[in-house]
Amino acid sequence: MDFQEITRQARQAAAELLAAARLAPGSILVVGCSSSEILGRRIGHGSSMEAAAAVFAGLQPVAAEAGVYLAAQCCEHLNRSIVLEAAALPPGAEPVSVIPQPKAGGSFATTCWQHFERPVALEGIRADAGMDIGDTLIGMHLKPVAVPVRLSLNRIGDANLVCARTRPKFIGGARAVYAPEV
Repeated sequence: MDFQEITRQARQAAAELLAAARLAPGSILVVGCSSSEILGRRIGHGSSMEAAAAVFAGLQPVAAEAGVYLAAQCCEHLNRSIVLEAAALPPGAEPVSVIPQPKAGGSFATTCWQHFERPVALEGIRADAGMDIGDTLIGMHLKPVAVPVRLSLNRIGDANLVCARTRPKFIGGARAVYAPEV
């Protein structure tokens, strides 16, 4: 597998998603990433720290340049908990005590934990946008109204890529007026 190509694909996907989502600095981008699926294996059956590092190398600089916090969804063995920078903790958030590992949390969450300045884990979050690499089911960590975002690519490596942004709920019925940017 060409890890440089995985980094390039991740960088391109992040740039396209952030442009489409128009996230403000301080927003949170949640990423679920199956390194197994990237390498053409079944999710949970071929975890690769190298593939995870390649994805992180593509995503993190794009997110950092936009002032967006990257949040990593752990695998089902850690109940899909979230790893993020302590600086991104929402008000009232209660960190949990766990350190992800490649076989308990996943390679991508482990990579994020190792590279974040002050990593913390949470049971859940309500992110502003999301990237699902390899059918990891990130929807539980998005704000309530998720809108699909179609990118110019739909795979990273061999893994399916599905992205979303969120928007405020529309309320008020037929006479309501909504902001055009949402």
